[in-house]
Amino acid sequence: MEATSLFSSVCLTGSSLVPLLCHQNLNHGRNVLSLLANPQRCSIATSHRKMSICPNLKASLKGNLEAAGVPASVPVRVAHELLQAGHRYLDVRTPEEFSAGHATGAINIPYMYRVGSGMKKNPDFVKEVSSHFGKYDEIIVGCQSGKRSLLAATDLLDVGFTAITDIAGGYAAWKQNELPTEE
Repeated sequence: MEATSLFSSVCLTGSSLVPLLCHQNLNHGRNVLSLLANPQRCSIATSHRKMSICPNLKASLKGNLEAAGVPASVPVRVAHELLQAGHRYLDVRTPEEFSAGHATGAINIPYMYRVGSGMKKNPDFVKEVSSHFGKYDEIIVGCQSGKRSLLAATDLLDVGFTAITDIAGGYAAWKQNELPTEE
């Protein structure tokens, strides 16, 4: 059995937060560990085969991915639940994108700035994040579609932040799911 079908979906039972290795992420070369707050309401790829895994393997998978610098990634509805549970939202989009609309309570620290027709990485990103957040703060990181936030979350893990969670789909998915926003 090839790796993408063997690991297309891993849902755990008996835990409030459960990892899911998403088939789409593996097919796109991104082995991302996702956390789902409620496996019974998991709507991702319902055709995938689900497997129960012991809690020790769950901890091992999460630890191995975080040790490799791969951030946890969650769907927007789970990110919203994390925000309601006390996590803080770091929006890494440009100031222009942020001012056009953002998740309620989000803090904007751009990971990249628009320069001409392209983008340039913010050289002070980690320093700016460190001035607003502690290394142990529970932070969900979002951008417009999920690409910049994954890069930003990886950089934050690399410098020692410990509770970083990427928002899969970004602000576009947040709005599509009609989650709370402000302008």
